Amino acid sequence: MYLVFLLLWIILNGRVTLEIVLFGMVFSAVFYWFIQKFLGHSLAEDRKWLRRLPRLAKYMVILVFEMIKANRDVIRLVLSPSQEVEPQLVEVRTSLREDSLRTLLANSITLTPGTITVRLKGGYLQVHCLDSSLAEGLEDSTFVRQLREMEAVK
Repeated sequence: MYLVFLLLWIILNGRVTLEIVLFGMVFSAVFYWFIQKFLGHSLAEDRKWLRRLPRLAKYMVILVFEMIKANRDVIRLVLSPSQEVEPQLVEVRTSLREDSLRTLLANSITLTPGTITVRLKGGYLQVHCLDSSLAEGLEDSTFVRQLREMEAVK
């Protein structure tokens, strides 16, 4: 996380000088200390996410692919004059144990057109779907399977 803060500092400054790098190192250390002290973050958490990085990259590719598919489905639904749109609010139970992965799932559902995660509480997500066809298979979607694989990495 320290390196992410430092990289972000350098990118937002727009140029690399010794002064900017030194200030960035100090500020990144302070930010990192802050999240460890007050937000419960740890070095072990950083290591875990580093080990998950290849699966996270694969997840992002799948997310983009699913977003494209959902765009196509929503366009077809909206432009079809004969098809009646049936909005639906569904509750989805997820077996993911980590809050960060449940949040990633909720955000991924929201990013795919036609669905919005309205609420995330514990292991339940409340999702508004533009049509009932978009609600099918949410509990065992590609997202959930990929996140379960990611959760298995310790």
